[in-house]
Amino acid sequence: MALIQAEQLTKKYQDGETVITALGGVSLSIEHGEFVAITGRSGSGKSTLFHQLGLIDNPTSGSLMVDGTDALRLTEKQKTGFRLKHIGYIFQDFALIPTLTALENVVLPLLMAGVPHAKANEIAAATLASVGLEGRGKHLPSELSGGQQQRVSIARAISHNPALILADEPTANLDHESSIRIMGIFKALRDRGITVVMITHENEYAKMTDRVITLFDGVIEKEERN
Repeated sequence: MALIQAEQLTKKYQDGETVITALGGVSLSIEHGEFVAITGRSGSGKSTLFHQLGLIDNPTSGSLMVDGTDALRLTEKQKTGFRLKHIGYIFQDFALIPTLTALENVVLPLLMAGVPHAKANEIAAATLASVGLEGRGKHLPSELSGGQQQRVSIARAISHNPALILADEPTANLDHESSIRIMGIFKALRDRGITVVMITHENEYAKMTDRVITLFDGVIEKEERN
């Protein structure tokens, strides 16, 4: 069974008397351990699809199975628990809490998932080391470079060993060297069997994935294997 199986996902918004279709019936299948890029011009539906696959928003219609679970049948409370256990999120702006250290940013979701504090600290320190940030745990985000902040974000996303990583434009605010390093981390995660789905408008990095899904006006325009 595929890790993600979406069938005819639609998302429509009401703007006054106008109905805006952000997704017009997207069907896709993403396998365990696959590294997939979702691309398309601005307004093509990339971020909307990200929010559907990540259980952040509800589609207007369609079906969505994630890691063997009918995601659209979950209550909001169940979705929160599911996200904490099965999904890691990485955002363009890093989404780190500025008043917490790097270590504390990684520890927080572990505590929310019920991991004891001492164990959470141990896991967080090891995860930061795995992305090349050993010794940086006591630094605030403002004391780190953009590339380092994104690696803290990745450490936070993978600390609970999720089946799925969803990354929304993870290289958009980074220099080339930092972006290449981030892509290397994603490939290493893929090699560990973790599924990585990356939203990006940068073709250079999309070509480094296993498969590219291109959206246009809320539907899949084409799929290509790299």
